[in-house]
Amino acid sequence: MIPQYTILTLLILIVLVLFSMFRILREYERAVVFLLGRFQRVKGPGLIIIIPVIQQMVRVDLRTIVLDVPTQDLITRDNVSVRVNAVVYFRVLDPEMAINNVENYLEATSQLAQTTLRSVLGQHELDELLSARDTLNRDLQAILDQHTDNWGIKIANVEIKHVDISESMVRAMARQAEAERMRRAKVIHATGEMEASQKLADAAEVLAQQPNALQLRYLQTLTEVATDRTNTLIFPVPMDLIDQLRPSLTPEPKETPKSTE
Repeated sequence: MIPQYTILTLLILIVLVLFSMFRILREYERAVVFLLGRFQRVKGPGLIIIIPVIQQMVRVDLRTIVLDVPTQDLITRDNVSVRVNAVVYFRVLDPEMAINNVENYLEATSQLAQTTLRSVLGQHELDELLSARDTLNRDLQAILDQHTDNWGIKIANVEIKHVDISESMVRAMARQAEAERMRRAKVIHATGEMEASQKLADAAEVLAQQPNALQLRYLQTLTEVATDRTNTLIFPVPMDLIDQLRPSLTPEPKETPKSTE
């Protein structure tokens, strides 16, 4: 006769086995099931049954994963040493490939992102790293997405977060920006002088063709200056104006009376 405690032990083991057979997967989870070490199928979500010892399962999260890429030291194409870090957004599209084709898809994606970040950004100059981040982000995403496609992973987005440069390079960039502003100011000033000289030449040509316009301009200037009574002004009179007024200012000679004998 079997002792009662043995029967009780067997019943407890059977209950534990039955409970261990039932697994509950959330909506964003999938189970990669192996039968005697061979891939069988992908199950979930909801309630699934796993036969102990015979079957094993690996949970896979299908949500978007945020991967922080550690800071990388690199040298740009113009020989500037910088420190760059980034963040990668990706998700698992095929749980079977993510488990069977790579040992640890999280670690593999992280290492691939680090090496790709150094190789891609090292081909660009510092100015591009600071001003063309959108283009660089798209290039990084395309390269990572191409390499992780065999792992069943989709790279949603790549963002460069920080580009740290040395203090000496910051000062050099400040001097370069100041020199660029001075150059633009000189170019604008020279352009203004050229346009003003051209306008003055056109005005001189018009005045040369119309002498009366020069006299009107002279009288207008006298009117504007006459309003200021605090200073004594000596204004030169054009000789052309004097020549035109001379006939009216010169008195006519008087006729001498004829003597009568």
